Amino acid sequence: MDSVRLDALNPPAENGNVSQSDAHKRLAQVDSVVLPFLGGFGRYQRRLVALTWIPAVLISFSQFSDYFLLGQPDKKCVRPDEGGGGNGTGAGRDLLSELMANGTGLESAHGTACLCSEWRFELQSGLQQNVVTRWTLVCDGEWKVHIAKFSLLVGSIFGYVLMGAVADWLGRIPVLLVSVLSVLVFGLAMAFSVDMAMFSTLRFFEGFCLAAIRLSLYVLRIELCLPKWRFSMTMITNLIMVGGQLLMPGLAALCRDWQILQIIIIAPFVFMLPMFPESLRWLLATQHYQRAKQQMHRISKSNRVDTTTDPSGILSELEAELQQRPETCCVTQLRSTRNLWKNTVVLCVNSLTGYGIHHCFARSVVEGSATHLHYYALAAIATASCIVVFPVVGGFGRRGGLLTFMIITALASLLQLGLLNLIGKYSLRHDEVLRDTLNERFSYAFSIIGMFSSHAVSTLSIFYCAEITPTVIRGGGVGLVLASAGFGMLTAPLMELHNQKGFFLHHVILTCCTLLCIICIPLLPETRGQPLPETLADGEGLQRRPLLPGEQHHLLAVTDVREYSRVQDTPLHQAVNPGNGTVPSNNSTANGVRTS
Repeated sequence: MDSVRLDALNPPAENGNVSQSDAHKRLAQVDSVVLPFLGGFGRYQRRLVALTWIPAVLISFSQFSDYFLLGQPDKKCVRPDEGGGGNGTGAGRDLLSELMANGTGLESAHGTACLCSEWRFELQSGLQQNVVTRWTLVCDGEWKVHIAKFSLLVGSIFGYVLMGAVADWLGRIPVLLVSVLSVLVFGLAMAFSVDMAMFSTLRFFEGFCLAAIRLSLYVLRIELCLPKWRFSMTMITNLIMVGGQLLMPGLAALCRDWQILQIIIIAPFVFMLPMFPESLRWLLATQHYQRAKQQMHRISKSNRVDTTTDPSGILSELEAELQQRPETCCVTQLRSTRNLWKNTVVLCVNSLTGYGIHHCFARSVVEGSATHLHYYALAAIATASCIVVFPVVGGFGRRGGLLTFMIITALASLLQLGLLNLIGKYSLRHDEVLRDTLNERFSYAFSIIGMFSSHAVSTLSIFYCAEITPTVIRGGGVGLVLASAGFGMLTAPLMELHNQKGFFLHHVILTCCTLLCIICIPLLPETRGQPLPETLADGEGLQRRPLLPGEQHHLLAVTDVREYSRVQDTPLHQAVNPGNGTVPSNNSTANGVRTS
C-alpha cells in the first residue's frame, strides 16, 4: 500500500512545466540523508515541536472564544417598551398589530417579546458580561452576532490562502513573525472596541492573522519530523488543541469579563517572537544554501553530532552549491502538474465536506440545550476521534484510514436522513409518542457517530495534504485545504443567519459530497513511511498503488506501472523516429503500449 516514487520522472514542457536539476543530489534527500546525518529526530527537533504546542493552546482559545464572547444569554424584559423606544418602534407595533389581525401567531409572539427597553441578561458561560450583553444584541440586533462569527471565518479563509503562498515565497518564519505582531495589535484593539462594527472588523483581521500562525506552525512541525514521527506529533497537537477547548470555560469563569478574556487569550502570543528558526527543509528545497549551512551547524551542535568527518559528503556538496541562486515556487504552479492538482482538489473537497457536515451532526446534538454542557460533549467527541485515529491509521494507512472514516460519515448521514423517516411508519404509526422518542434517540446516536467520524476526516485531510504537497509549495497547498475547511465551518453561521432555513437540503448536498469523496479517495497515493516530496517533480512521482491486495491482478505489473508512469505523452512518430535518437528498446513503451 506504499506509494511509488518515480526517480526518473521529468515531464516535458507541454505536459506541465515541472523540472528539477540534479534530482538525485544528497541535499534533496532530506528525510533519508540530511536529517539522519544531523542526528535524526534529535533534541533540536523535539524541542521545536514541543514549542509549537504552546501556541496551539492559544489558537484553540481563539477558535472557541465565540462560544463565550458571542454566546446568547437568557434574557428577561424588566421594562416593557411603551413609548416606541428600545428595540421596538411605533411603526413596528403597528405592523405587529396588523400581523396579529392576520393570525400570524408565532411572528406576533416574537415581536411582542422584543418590545422591551431594558433587559436583564444571564450568561451560562461563566462570564458576567460578553459582547451580546454589552451592546444588547438581541431581537433585531441578533444578526450582528452572526456577522461577527462570519467575519472571523472569512478572515481565516483569506489568511490561509494568501499567507500560505507567502510562506512558500519568503519562508515560514517571516510569515509567522509578521502574523504574531499583527494579531497582537488587532486582538488587543478588539478588546477596546467601541461598537459592534469595530469589533467585527477587527475580528476579521484577527482571524486572518491566526490563520497564518496556525498554517506556519503546522507546516513547520511537519517539516521538522522524520516519517515515523510526523503523524504522532500532529495528533498530539490536535489533542492539545482539544485540551485548550476544555480549558476555555474555566478561563472564562476566572476572567468574568469578555474584555479581560480577550486580552488574556491574545497577550501570550508575544512570547512566540523569538522561538522558531527557519525550516531547514524549505531552505534546501529553495536553494538558500548559505542560510541552510548556518542552520545545519546549529542543528548538529544542538544534537551533539560530530560533522567534521562528513562520511556522506553532504557538507562538501553544500559548499559546492553555495553560489546557487535561490528559486522559489508558487502554489499557482499546481495547474501545470498532472497529479498534484488532482490530489489537492480531492483533499480540499474532503476537508470542506468533513467540516461542513460536522455542523449538521452537531446541530442535532446541541439543539434545545439550555446549558453549555453540550460544549463539553463536542470536546469529548473530538478527543475520542483523535485517540481512535491512531490505531486506524496505523493499521490501514493514511488513505485507508481516511476512506474508513468517510464511509462511516456517509452511512451516519444517510441513516439519519433516510432511516428516521421510516421508523414507526408502519408498526408504530398509531403511537406517535413512541415514534417521536425513537426518532430523537436514533438521530442523537447517528449524530454522535457522524461527528466522531467527520472530525477524523477533517483532521486526516489536512495532514494528508501536508504529506502529499512538495516542500516548495507546501504552505500554499495546505492553505488551500485549510481554506476549504473554513468554507465548511462557514455553513454554521450562515444557517443560523437564515434561521436554519434550507438546512435539510444543505445536509443532503453534503451527504452527496461524502459519496463523491468515497469514490475519489482510493485514487490518492499512500504516504505512510515515505519521505516528504521536496520539489514538484517529487510530488508528481508519488503514484497510486492498489488499495486492496487482489486489485493488482487487474492492473499492470509493478514494472509496467513504473514504465507506464514515465510515459510523457510523446507523440508516437517522435518516439520511434531514428533521426531524433529516440529509438525505443525492446522493453520500452509508447503511450502505454509495449513496443517489443
